[in-house]
Amino acid sequence: MRETLVLNASFEPLSTVALRRAVVLVMQDKAVVEHAHSGLRVRAANIDLPVPLVIRLCRYVRVPFRQRAPWSRRGVLVRDQHRCAYCGRRATTVDHVVPRSHGGGDTWLNTVAACAPDNHRKADRTPAQAGMRLLVRPFEPTPADALLLALRLRDGGPRDGARGDGFGGAEALPEWLTVPGRPLPGPAPAPAA
Repeated sequence: MRETLVLNASFEPLSTVALRRAVVLVMQDKAVVEHAHSGLRVRAANIDLPVPLVIRLCRYVRVPFRQRAPWSRRGVLVRDQHRCAYCGRRATTVDHVVPRSHGGGDTWLNTVAACAPDNHRKADRTPAQAGMRLLVRPFEPTPADALLLALRLRDGGPRDGARGDGFGGAEALPEWLTVPGRPLPGPAPAPAA
């Protein structure tokens, strides 16, 4: 399971790695621990190291610029925190706001997480046609936002479904590592069909 965030030397999020890989990078002096889990330590005969939540590489790694996070069903569920955009219950499916049969595509701005009953109720219609209202407005996360959302670091705390052992949560992460919240004043407007 991936559970440690890797930052570039410039503090830009790069990826996540398994705890074992993070410890190896720190022991080889290729990375430093920026933030550790409080109370948990990795111990061996010659080592006593805090369990890293965030590590930073000592040397800058050049990465091709990614302007957009790739769309995926899993990404939409993670972005929407597995909450239905129509009722707020646990979501297990992805709904197209403008159905594919009406020209809607698999894009960040046209897809939302939905529970199965609401997805079936909306069927092959827009929310306005189905008499349903979006509780949240879909947005396109940046690649860095998508990585942090996948690590469950949004809004400064672990989300529903976060593991209870403290990994993947943000109970003590620095504020500069969290994705800023996106306040949505009022209900989202229904898209034109």
